[in-house]
Formats: sequence, structure tokens, C-alpha cells
Amino acid sequence: MWGAGVLFRDFFRKTKYAILDTPGRLQSREQDVSIRCEECGELILLKDIEKNFKVCSKCGYHLKMTAQERLNVLLDRGSFEEYDKNLETVDVLKFPGYHEKLEASREVTGLREAVVTGKGEIEGNTVIICIMDPRFISASMGSVVGEKITRALEKAEEKKTPIIIFSASGGARMQEGMLSLMQMAKTSAAAARLNEDGVLYISVLTNPTTGGVTASFASLGDVIIAEPGALIGFAGPRVIEQTIRQKLPSGFQRAEFLLQHGLIDLIVERKDLRKVLSRMLVLHKKS
Repeated sequence: MWGAGVLFRDFFRKTKYAILDTPGRLQSREQDVSIRCEECGELILLKDIEKNFKVCSKCGYHLKMTAQERLNVLLDRGSFEEYDKNLETVDVLKFPGYHEKLEASREVTGLREAVVTGKGEIEGNTVIICIMDPRFISASMGSVVGEKITRALEKAEEKKTPIIIFSASGGARMQEGMLSLMQMAKTSAAAARLNEDGVLYISVLTNPTTGGVTASFASLGDVIIAEPGALIGFAGPRVIEQTIRQKLPSGFQRAEFLLQHGLIDLIVERKDLRKVLSRMLVLHKKS
């Protein structure tokens, strides 16, 4: 089972009982080690989380995944070839505390930036893939995130290879000012060129996908998929309510509401996502 290789070391780092014994296997010093679901508050055994793709077995809430965890459950084993691994941000504006925040995120995640890009295979179908990691400054989009996504889109155009982008972001990275906001236009332009060439772009929106990421490349896929219950929007609900001075509808900005109103095409549970993506890639080959 391709999901068995998922590592949970970072997700469970605050649980003193969790240790890694052999690659891909989570061991514990106590059989009842568990975490609490952010949505329903129920305690869930770690072994159940591992078997269920980090989805709460009680309420179905999709917990956040790291970039590596998504690669492990999506791609054929051993097929991933990473792009631009060592590309990293320079604190051009000398924003107070930004350098320290970058270093802390690098230490916690083992990544150089908030997105991992590369090439791999899903059930034998070659794809270029980008996965945003919410642990790295909330996967905010700075100059390097925008650059890596743009390069991946351009590579997909050059190689005529389908691309899948997993978004999970708090929006633009304020510590980079205008350099961050410029990435919205840059990534959108690259997505437009890809569309003109007829190369398939699948956008997968996870919880949360907000701000400048939603307002740019994340909303430009040929097919837009969301995970159940994902928060998707530009400004937050509280800001919108204060601006328009009206109460928002129940479930506003959640994936189910957006599917009903035509912003996304599909809602797919995590356990089914690999199979759905594979079918789309096969259909695109035949078209």
C-alpha cells in the first residue's frame, strides 16, 4: 500500500512518546499514544491516523499534511526527481525578524522554502508536481515560492507534461512586500502560457488556501479539485463581514459551498485522490 511509507515525525514532534524505528514505521513507547482532532476534539490513535491518510476517523476532518507526506502517498515509489531543491530566499528588505523566522522554518521542516517541486509518476503517468508545505511560514508565497512554481509551470510547458499543484497557503508573504505581490502576476502569466499550449494543469486546493495564492495560480487550473472542508478564499470571513456589514451564509468559503457555486470542479477525499488524478492523466493522454 503506497500510503504505508508516510512519515509523521514532524507532525507529532510535540508528542514525547513518538519515535521512528525503521523507515516508514511509527513506533511508540505506549500503545495509547494519540492526538486530538482540531475539528471535533476527539482523541485519535496515531496508528489510525497513519492508516487513514491523516483524516480523522471520527468526523472526517482532513488534517494538514507535509509536502513529503503527500509525495509518499501520491507518487509511485522511487519516481520523484526534485527541482530547484537549494533555491532559497534572500532577505532583501531586511524585514525585522524575517531571517530568524526563515531559519526556524528550515530547521523544523528540513526544507529550504515553502514549496517542493519536481517530476514523478502516478500509476505510471509522468507528471510535474508542486506541493506547498504549511509548516513553512504558513506556506506563504514569497519570491522563491513564486519562482519555483513559475519554473515548474514553464518546465511543464517545455516538456508538454501535465502539472499538478497542491496549494495550502496563508497568502502572500508580507515580509517581502512588493516582491511577494509580484509573484501573483508571474505565476498567473506562466499558467496562461501553459493553457495556450494545451498542457493539462490540475490545481488541488487544501486547507487552507487563501490570499494571493487563491487570487493567482491556484484558481487557474483546467481542473480545480478541493479536499473536503477546505477553507478557500481571498480575505477571511471576518474581514468580509466587517466590510459588507452582512452576515455570511453558513459554510461560506468552505469547499462544499464553493462547489455548489461553481468555483471548483470536484471535491475528492484524500484516500481517493491518487486514483482520481491517475484517471485524469490517462484521459488527457487519450484526448
